[in-house]
Amino acid sequence: MSSAAVSHPVDFEPSLLEQHTYGSRRRRTTIDVVSVLVVMLVLLYVMPGTLIVPNLTYAGRPALLLAMLMFAWWCLARLSPRLLLVGPQPIRWFLGFYLVANLLSYIAGLLRGLPTQEANAQNFAMLQLFEFLGAALIVADGVQNWERLNRLLRVMVYCAGFMAVVGIVQAVLKFDISQYFVIPGLELKGGLAGFSDRGDAGQFRIAGTTTHYIEFSAVVAMMVPFAIHVARFAKTKFQRRAAAVCGFLLAIANPMSISRTGIVALVIALLIMVPIWSWRMRYTFMYIGVFAIVSIMMVKPGVLGTLKAMFLNVGVDPSIAGRTNDYAMVGHFFDQRPWLGRGPRTLLADPVRDTILDNQWLYTLVTGGMIGVLALLLVHVASITLAVIALRRSKLEEDRHLCAALISAQVVAIVVGGTFDSMYYTTFSITVALFVGLCGVVWRFSHPARTIRTSGVHTQS
Repeated sequence: MSSAAVSHPVDFEPSLLEQHTYGSRRRRTTIDVVSVLVVMLVLLYVMPGTLIVPNLTYAGRPALLLAMLMFAWWCLARLSPRLLLVGPQPIRWFLGFYLVANLLSYIAGLLRGLPTQEANAQNFAMLQLFEFLGAALIVADGVQNWERLNRLLRVMVYCAGFMAVVGIVQAVLKFDISQYFVIPGLELKGGLAGFSDRGDAGQFRIAGTTTHYIEFSAVVAMMVPFAIHVARFAKTKFQRRAAAVCGFLLAIANPMSISRTGIVALVIALLIMVPIWSWRMRYTFMYIGVFAIVSIMMVKPGVLGTLKAMFLNVGVDPSIAGRTNDYAMVGHFFDQRPWLGRGPRTLLADPVRDTILDNQWLYTLVTGGMIGVLALLLVHVASITLAVIALRRSKLEEDRHLCAALISAQVVAIVVGGTFDSMYYTTFSITVALFVGLCGVVWRFSHPARTIRTSGVHTQS
């Protein structure tokens, strides 16, 4: 593992604060965007996903309420010339189009005339949308420099590693330790995820602190490349070793959820990282992978055999059949409202669970129409494009590695959207929002114009 420089060279560039007044990009403030994001990450990954503020919906998770406040913070910053970062930020336009597409779908749902349950579901969807936008925009525009970005990445990895530990404890002991993370004053909505039997060998699925087993597997898979990044480039030996341990725990926790989606996500994430690695890194990772497989076999016997059977028996798996049987229903609803759909999250299966399709893309097609699908796809594609541009601009190995990790996260999000209703689950959706914002950050930090990549504010003319 190689270590990084003490500070990124660009961080020493001066920032224009006022007319004829400059400061350091590395200037410290008591509370900045990253400080608030750190609190949100702890609330998002450490606390159970069903723990909410009393009398609120799942959008009332403490982490999500903080994301909503960050959306308001960003809006206020846009209104004040003294708080706004200098320079363009392309991701704003694509997130703006995503917002407009959802608002149009929302209006289409209202014009259709909604029963109470669908109207409530649609309102919940809009709350979750603003929380998604808050997390993405505040990251894209608010992270000051590479030093603060690296701190944010470290906290993400450590918190995800903690979530992996919770999942491993659940899998090994069949004991849900997350019940002890309930904070007095908050309430569990619908209870904890618990365990779900899977396979014929007495195996069961675990969800860590998330609300679903597939969500858990997808999140830990997306985080593995970032754990590798921090393990390679963190400033201190302790940080590198801690991240390496977290990465290893994330990798072995992934199959313990017994999810095909998680395995596919992990494979895709790592395959995208391979071209950016040296041959030495590839061989090292191969040995670590073998050690991880042996560890899984020792800690949780039978898991790998169950996963193997799941992939080999795809043709007769009832969960696959259930997904394909919904295609006719999708065609029926799509023919009725092809452009704007029925309205966000208005396809209800029953009064409790507001989703039918285990496919985010098909669900978006039905509820948001073709415009909704295009808007969501453009957010992912734009994020990948910005990360690719930043990768081509970057000269430091550390920067290029981070860009590759961000690309892998977006590709994983696109793929797993076809295997479960991913944006319904708030831990996954906010994680994706953070990665979308980070793609905007690396584009901004790697821009050749200093007034764009520099953290500063507009000045009065």
